[in-house]
Amino acid sequence: MTKGKSLLLGFVVGGVVSATATLLSTPASGKELRIRAKEQGVEWKHMLENLKRDGMRLKNQIAETSKEGAALIKDLTQEMKTSVQDWRNSVEPHQKNIEKYLEQIESSLKDLEEKVKKDSSI
Repeated sequence: MTKGKSLLLGFVVGGVVSATATLLSTPASGKELRIRAKEQGVEWKHMLENLKRDGMRLKNQIAETSKEGAALIKDLTQEMKTSVQDWRNSVEPHQKNIEKYLEQIESSLKDLEEKVKKDSSI
């Protein structure tokens, strides 16, 4: 936030200095100079009001976006937890069957090895 204030202060100070230098270096009567200075002051006032309004809008949009993002992350996290739990529930019954099949395959491989050893020793 201090960077934004510093930037705004820099614009204001730079504008004042440049306007003052311009007004003092131009040949004009005192009345014309006062009129231009007043007009310039009004323009700067409007510009600062617009900057302030735009800054408030930006602040509100950022706050709203961060709230929406937090809600989306919360929803996504809940959906992921539900999906993982559903997957676990669907895999768990099959896990025992897979373990059985693996034991049967292992047993068959051992039998096959023994048979190959017997055949090769003959």
